[in-house]
Amino acid sequence: MTDASATAARRPGEQALTALGLSAPAPDPADASPHSFPGGGRWRTEIPSCEGPEALAVVLKEASRLDVPIHRISQGSGVWMLTDAEITEMVESTGERDIELCLFTGPRGTWDIGGSTRTDSRGGGLRARGHDAVAGCVEDAVRATELGVKCLLVADEGVLWTLHRARAAGIIPADTTLKVSALIGPVNPAAYAVYERLGADSVNVPSDLTLDHLTEIRRVSGAPMDMYIEAPDDLGGYVRMYEVAELIRRGAPLYLKFGLSKAPGIYPYGHHMRELTLATAKERVRRGRLALDLLARHGADGDMAPLGSRLPGDLQRFEISS
Repeated sequence: MTDASATAARRPGEQALTALGLSAPAPDPADASPHSFPGGGRWRTEIPSCEGPEALAVVLKEASRLDVPIHRISQGSGVWMLTDAEITEMVESTGERDIELCLFTGPRGTWDIGGSTRTDSRGGGLRARGHDAVAGCVEDAVRATELGVKCLLVADEGVLWTLHRARAAGIIPADTTLKVSALIGPVNPAAYAVYERLGADSVNVPSDLTLDHLTEIRRVSGAPMDMYIEAPDDLGGYVRMYEVAELIRRGAPLYLKFGLSKAPGIYPYGHHMRELTLATAKERVRRGRLALDLLARHGADGDMAPLGSRLPGDLQRFEISS
């Protein structure tokens, strides 16, 4: 998509407001992202928090019913919360539909014994605490990729760099993609560029970044960006559906993540949370349909990346020393 076509879409309320003398300034073509996904397209879709085969089946059925295209399915509880049979079933179900499956790796500080994450400062956060936590993440990565998972979700810079090195060394497959969690997402262009160089193939930014923040990031990095169009409450509960077209224009290549506000947390998932998890999985797909309908209504639903595309293109990396 060129900058000219990127600015051609109608903005919400534009015609009515213009008639009332309340029109907004025209978008600045210089704000548009110059980047796109390899193979074409400026946006892909993701359904997050799909915590097991049963939730996945609900998502796939609802996506078929509502005609919601899906590029990626992601899970938040972690590889360690799934059996080999469950992972294999999810790999097969997504593989049949050419959808990328992304599973979270290993232990995280918020579930660890350290008390710092419960202080007012939230010290330590989601990082992997100590060697053993990193080892658990690596164990999850090796196990998942051996079972056919091609995308891994990480919440620690050291784990990201370690898995990037493992990928380069052939310990995990070279075409494994690494996705940075929203729980540690960067909030400035310098940090975003560092994550790219550490091995990230897509980077989830917090959903409260402004449009100008996205433009700033795109001036230094073309790495795919993930953003919750509707964020879970523990990530702020932001709902930005009316901004989707402009988020794409500024932030492409962009994964539109269809989250859900006003819903209890479900990590780490277990069968005791079955009904809630299935109900919220179904509603996330419906939220996706609502966002896509708004894009279509505003004439901005073109230039979606082809279904089945998953690779990020050529990215900048730190040199791996021997």
